[in-house]
This record gives sequence, C-alpha cells and structure tokens, in this order.
Amino acid sequence: SVLYAGVTNNLIRRVQEHRCGEGSHFTKRYNINKLVHYEHFSDIRYAIKREKQIKAGSRKRKIELISANNPEWGDLYETFNF
Repeated sequence: SVLYAGVTNNLIRRVQEHRCGEGSHFTKRYNINKLVHYEHFSDIRYAIKREKQIKAGSRKRKIELISANNPEWGDLYETFNF
C-alpha cells in the first residue's frame, strides 16, 4: 500500500536491487518490490523535476496516475522489454 517514487539511470538494475532488499532503507522497510509505473527521460534534470512533482502530489493523484496507465496495477517489470 506504500507508494515509492525514485530516479535511476538503470531501471532494470534498480528494480532488481529493490527485490533483493538492497538500496534505500525506505524500500527495505516497506518491502517495495513491484513496478507499477515508470517514465523515461533522456535528460536527468527533467527526470528529477518529474520525481519531485510526483512526490509532492497527493496519494490520490499518484493512484490516478498509476491507474490511468496500468489499471490492473500489474508488475510492469514482468513485461519489461530487456
């Protein structure tokens, strides 16, 4: 039920770290291991700006964002094209 937003330069590696219990204390504490939304940016400045925008939003807004793109809240990592 906890929603986590973060920035990485390697999504596959980062999700694998979270699933193995590595990475931030927050993700370990709340067992964050499911990818339900992601956005791609070619410029890190825009990615960080978007992360801050998402984090500043309400829980309701985050749920709406995820539901609009992933209505079943499936694990997108499972269907990610490596």
